[in-house]
Amino acid sequence: MWMYLGLLAALFLGLHNLCKKHAVQGNDAFSVLLGTLITGFLLFLPLFLGSKYYPEELQSIDLFVSDISLKTHGFIIIKSMIMASSWVLAYQALKHLPITIVTPIRSAGPFFTFIGAILIYQERPNFLQWIGFFLIIFSVFLYSKIGKKEGINFKNNKWIYAIIGATFLGASSGLYDKFLIQSLALNPPTLQFWFCTYTMLIIGVVVLITRSTNPNLKGTFKWRWTIPMVGILLQTADYFYFKALQDPDALIMLLSAIKRSQILIAVVVGGFIFKEQNKRKKLVPLAGIMLGVFLILYS
Repeated sequence: MWMYLGLLAALFLGLHNLCKKHAVQGNDAFSVLLGTLITGFLLFLPLFLGSKYYPEELQSIDLFVSDISLKTHGFIIIKSMIMASSWVLAYQALKHLPITIVTPIRSAGPFFTFIGAILIYQERPNFLQWIGFFLIIFSVFLYSKIGKKEGINFKNNKWIYAIIGATFLGASSGLYDKFLIQSLALNPPTLQFWFCTYTMLIIGVVVLITRSTNPNLKGTFKWRWTIPMVGILLQTADYFYFKALQDPDALIMLLSAIKRSQILIAVVVGGFIFKEQNKRKKLVPLAGIMLGVFLILYS
């Protein structure tokens, strides 16, 4: 069941990426990010309040926000700091790079998760899973070659380094999620509500600093319907992802790879919506990534 939940998370993440690309185009990326986090916070606020007055009803539908200790709050704040840094880098990169380049690089996240899962959680991949793992990495390398034809030099473009950094931090957060869900026994609504709360505050400070120190940012924010949709789709994807992680048999390395199937939506659908270049050539490494995910999933 946890694998199917992972596929549901991938579906909503793919739709989330499309909305995010639309939301940040010609827009202040940090303000967009703050708007999506406020949406996530407002989405879970009724659950938090309802858990105080109607605990049994919310427990019965698995949407209960439980009370947690001060120490647990500290662990969630660490996750918020990791993901806030990852999102700041990713949103800026997405604003300056094609979605068909950004999303495949993000798909290299299983590389870092794979290593962390082996070293930290002693998860052991088999032969076919190793093949799938390296096939994903090789396919991302092919994307870099296609990116140069779009005027994107992977060595000299700072936004490429930004998206790589965001990918590393995102993978670190994924490994940390297993600790939060399985070791601390946090349920998804509790983790999501407090995570949205703390991350919203962190990004709020970032927005205040950048706007107060850079007068050119005044008037650069444009409200779009995709901003709240990004928050809703992300929290929906995270809910299914955290539910999958609650299964003690769930392997974080496989869940991370399964989530990369979101690339199908981002590259195929997104490429046509945003009219990006070299869509046919990108289908070749896309097939490589999908084959790698398939090998890891079904080996």
